[in-house]
Amino acid sequence: MSATLITNKLRRIQAGGSPRYMDLFAGCGGISLGFLTAGFHPVASVEIDSHAAQSHGANFASRSIGGDHPAHHIARDVTKEDPATIFAELGIHGPVDDQVDVLVGGPPCQAFARVGRAKLREQAHLRLEETADHAFLVDGRVDLWQRYVHYIRMTKPVALLMENVPDILNHGGKNVAEMVAKSLSDEGYEVAYTLLNASWYGVPQTRERMILIGFHRDSGIKPSFPAPTHHVILPQGYQGTKNTARQVIKDQGSDHHRFVTDPDASLPPATTAMEALADLPPIYALDLFNRGELRRGAKDPLEVVAYSASTPSTPYSRLMRHWYGFATKQATTGHVIRYLPRDFKIFAEISEGWEYPQIHDYVEKKIAEWLKSRKRRGLSTDSRDPQVLDYIKLWRIPYDPSKFPNKWWKLDSTKPVRTLLAHLGKDSYSHIHFDSEQARTISVREAARLQSFPDGFVFKGSMNPALKQIGNAVPALFAYAIAMSVRENLGAPAIPDMRLELLGLDESLIALTEGNV
Repeated sequence: MSATLITNKLRRIQAGGSPRYMDLFAGCGGISLGFLTAGFHPVASVEIDSHAAQSHGANFASRSIGGDHPAHHIARDVTKEDPATIFAELGIHGPVDDQVDVLVGGPPCQAFARVGRAKLREQAHLRLEETADHAFLVDGRVDLWQRYVHYIRMTKPVALLMENVPDILNHGGKNVAEMVAKSLSDEGYEVAYTLLNASWYGVPQTRERMILIGFHRDSGIKPSFPAPTHHVILPQGYQGTKNTARQVIKDQGSDHHRFVTDPDASLPPATTAMEALADLPPIYALDLFNRGELRRGAKDPLEVVAYSASTPSTPYSRLMRHWYGFATKQATTGHVIRYLPRDFKIFAEISEGWEYPQIHDYVEKKIAEWLKSRKRRGLSTDSRDPQVLDYIKLWRIPYDPSKFPNKWWKLDSTKPVRTLLAHLGKDSYSHIHFDSEQARTISVREAARLQSFPDGFVFKGSMNPALKQIGNAVPALFAYAIAMSVRENLGAPAIPDMRLELLGLDESLIALTEGNV
């Protein structure tokens, strides 16, 4: 690579030109939103899911180089298209390696994530594959990081970012993150990776992710990570993930891994679920259902709903309502929920923080008490009795609590929520609203807020595709913290930091994030 190319890109940025970024495996645009808000200019994106590609286009195409071209809205397969083809379709002229300053992306994580491995095994067994028990090792998505490296080779960015699940550090006993880092090092980049938690940066969600950052050696910049701005006590399982990573690195060695110290209690506390969902109007699902006003059918994520308060009532809701470039006034969209006729009444009776085994036990005890009451009154308790059958059907939850311990969970209003997953697109029981009077799972807009997507961000497709897009995304506020750090490292002129004005964070705290660790 010509050192002149990197030098010229860096000089343009430091002279005030907007850093240009391309987003691979873009989803609906969590990383894109973080970088856009940090003053980066979108060039193009690649996303294979059609609904997610449409959402990305709806939110970013008009802000891209060349304007709102139809080619920004279509799904693309990163394994079949090269940047030259994409740029040509977008009307971008000139050498391919002179269009992108920063390449960002998060290759699909299902094959790496432990929560996805059982599904991969199940599908492989159904296909009678001999390698079914190790399907996560042979899944084709494991090698998509090589396509990411191919795009690096083609576009020659000054800087790069890759995001993935923590289990990429221990995939079948191999540290794939280290493999990626070594490959990028061979391409001329100084690279470092670590585990960061989104709740450390103001996101109301304890989402742990591997973050890899690199700068081309000709830039003379060393990779670093933004220091946390918030303090949280993480559940035990998160510490286990870090301990596993430490052991893998100890056993296999690493030239590129860095440890970021957990934030201490001197920092502001993490954003809670209560703070995150403020100002969105209540949906009293059980009452609506009992009155016949809540029905089965498609729900539209573009449906408009007015806020319950004319002005934001928490710093986080202010951020969601006034996010730079995505501000709303008196209304937002997508505050729609699932139709779950059996379960609304159960949601109303369970307590905050309850998990599926507790909920299952509560329902079984309720059924047992009802049967005892009938017996005391001399009524039938025969399982064949229609009244008995109807009552049990009305309440019983059929899933084995020993096999599905995390299937249901009622949010704790005083804490950040657990990781949102793509499975939200199939059900939302992992995130039941903490308010028993509302007795429901979270809405599309509430899921978006928990992923720090502002209220002005729109999602294409019906409710299920929208929830899937949100569950798959990188939290935008998390991406913004990283993007502001990258911007500072590139030597780009300073811009106002949204977190100072909208979240009310202290300037000295933000300065720490720009100093990096």
